[in-house]
Amino acid sequence: MESRKVQKVGYSTTTVSLPSEWIKRNNIKPGDLVFIAPEIDGTLRIIPSDLARKEEAEEYIINADACDEQRLLERLIVGSYILGRDVIRITSTNRIRSELVEEVRGTVRKLIGLGILEETPTNILIQCSIDPTKFQMDMLIRRLSLIASTIYTEAMQALLEKDTALATDAINREDEADMIYFLATRLLVLAQRKRDLAEKIGFTKLVLMPCTCLILQFLELIADYSEDIAKRAIQLEKYKAAINTATLEKIYHLGELTQTIFQKAVDCVFTRDLKIANSLLEMHDVLESEFEQEMRELPEIPYLRTIVSNLSKIADKGALIAKLAINTTLMKSDKEIGKILKIRKHERTIPLPG
Repeated sequence: MESRKVQKVGYSTTTVSLPSEWIKRNNIKPGDLVFIAPEIDGTLRIIPSDLARKEEAEEYIINADACDEQRLLERLIVGSYILGRDVIRITSTNRIRSELVEEVRGTVRKLIGLGILEETPTNILIQCSIDPTKFQMDMLIRRLSLIASTIYTEAMQALLEKDTALATDAINREDEADMIYFLATRLLVLAQRKRDLAEKIGFTKLVLMPCTCLILQFLELIADYSEDIAKRAIQLEKYKAAINTATLEKIYHLGELTQTIFQKAVDCVFTRDLKIANSLLEMHDVLESEFEQEMRELPEIPYLRTIVSNLSKIADKGALIAKLAINTTLMKSDKEIGKILKIRKHERTIPLPG
């Protein structure tokens, strides 16, 4: 890191020189414009004008002819969306294959704010028109948590009542969870590149971004595991005569405890209640042994162990969210933490309440 002296020029102007190596590397000449972006941590970012224009207008090209593997084009579009790319063009030297055109259309429907602006036999132009400042990260976390919880509730109810229609409803909701997850991840990436955006979507401390990313990932996985439970509930239909009602009730009871862990863990992210977060981790430890016992006692019927395994994974993700709730609380300012913990800096200790 280089240091530079701030110098006064005239009565009211202060200046600082720019490193010559940086000037050469970015081909900056006297009279050229540079852009200064203030960061939320108090630093300034200097952006060469060429780079600033590139960020605003760059178009990303995907070669459809090279997308010869299943769902590769879909994953490239989703990846570009997450990376904050606003303009994506899919091209072909001859003609975009009809199955790829359908893949593009299906992918666009799954991504909030993305639309097809132009479509020809050899080109498809996609643009994202979303305004990231219209969203708050806390709202997206709560929304994703609600969707995941709904999928889970419907899947478990479908299992207990052997209701395949309800299980199908749960499965159909999973796309909505993906939409919210992809949007939130896109905003996180943009906030790291454009730090002025971070504060607008609810980040006052950049150090919280990795924790937020993990919370989103865990909630999306909970939605995925819940969808799988719903699928297994449908597959169990052919074995329903062999399944004891008491067995399903025991699994459902474990499911209620599991749901308590992950729902209350998300609440702790916002309430910063360290005692509840800690009690959820203790509860998870007890629940783990119950899962192990249930796996040993389950009858030899297909899919039952897979369902219990999914419950165990969901409980694990809920416990990890509880840990992140503790960690993010400790990352707050001393003044904020002081309302919850008594901090004695000179001893470098943070005693827990009680």
